[in-house]
Amino acid sequence: MSYGFDTTLIDTLWVLWAAALVFVMQAGFLCLEAGTTRTKNAINVAMKNLADFAIAVSVFWLAGFGMMFGASHSGWIGTSLFGWDLESANSWLITVFIFQAMFCATAATIVAGAVAERMTFIGYLWTAFWIALLIYPIFGHWAWGGLLGGSPGWLAALGFVDFAGATVVHSVGGWVALAAVLVIGPRHGRFQPDKPPATFPAGNLPLAMLGALFMILGWFGFNGGSTLTLSSAVPGILANTLLGAVGGVLSAMLVGWRIRRYADVMYAINGAIAGLVAVTAGAHVLSLSAAFLLGSVSGVLMVLSSEWLLKRRIDDAVGAIPAHLVAGVWGTLALPWFADMSTLGTALSRTDQFGIQLIGVMVCGA
Repeated sequence: MSYGFDTTLIDTLWVLWAAALVFVMQAGFLCLEAGTTRTKNAINVAMKNLADFAIAVSVFWLAGFGMMFGASHSGWIGTSLFGWDLESANSWLITVFIFQAMFCATAATIVAGAVAERMTFIGYLWTAFWIALLIYPIFGHWAWGGLLGGSPGWLAALGFVDFAGATVVHSVGGWVALAAVLVIGPRHGRFQPDKPPATFPAGNLPLAMLGALFMILGWFGFNGGSTLTLSSAVPGILANTLLGAVGGVLSAMLVGWRIRRYADVMYAINGAIAGLVAVTAGAHVLSLSAAFLLGSVSGVLMVLSSEWLLKRRIDDAVGAIPAHLVAGVWGTLALPWFADMSTLGTALSRTDQFGIQLIGVMVCGA
């Protein structure tokens, strides 16, 4: 009698479990954004998070997944695996769809915090719609289009590496958030001529901190599940995820303390997120010390970019742009200098790899 395990089913179970953890990040975003904004706006922010999740998953099922992972048309866009094609798909394809739908929803949700307290509900839903329909799937195809075994996207073919979405997910959401806040402008009363920026009291900071912990928990699925297999690499990936987060917390808290003369709660929270985002680009090829250092530098960059945005009178309600965009760019560009290149497997030198990473970052921002 054989007592062997079906590794395909084990991998399926692992990725489904990881998808469930990534879903927890939605609760984290909701708590973080509702707790950070003023009490009168908390329910509006929370409703936007729930609604954008529903829209993102629906649109990604109907069209986005196929555009991202379907048969590639010259490395630019997928042409199969649309909603109607998934009706007869095997269990593994459905598993990948569920996992990636959580990623798509994450990219859309990043925008909600940055534009909180001033973007209309309908306007935000349209933003989430276009992220799920075009922005995330198209760039995702360029970077991850060969995930299911087909022809890779043109960017991946060059050698671009983004393990779990520092650029594909977080920078995409961050770039949209930056564009949105520049177009919409600051909240009423936030900036006055010849006066320092007004401080709007957070409605519930303990709730925001709980949201940050939910996001750290969800990130174990975000990075760990991106292997798409339960392998010996997973423990190291999870350890790198954890160390990136705590490195970001410590550095952001210390630098923020130096600048503001007190321990700023939002800098600690966003430091954790920035550290997580940074290691996401290469969690599979980093040493433990490299992950901690990468996260620590990311926390510093998050604080400095937050202060820069204030000086430029750019109003990001929760610090999403420094935590997701800046950290995503940093993690992607730093990858060649921190990674074990033999494990990375692109056969490029560190300098050449940096050039390809830079192309990916610039294309994403364009």
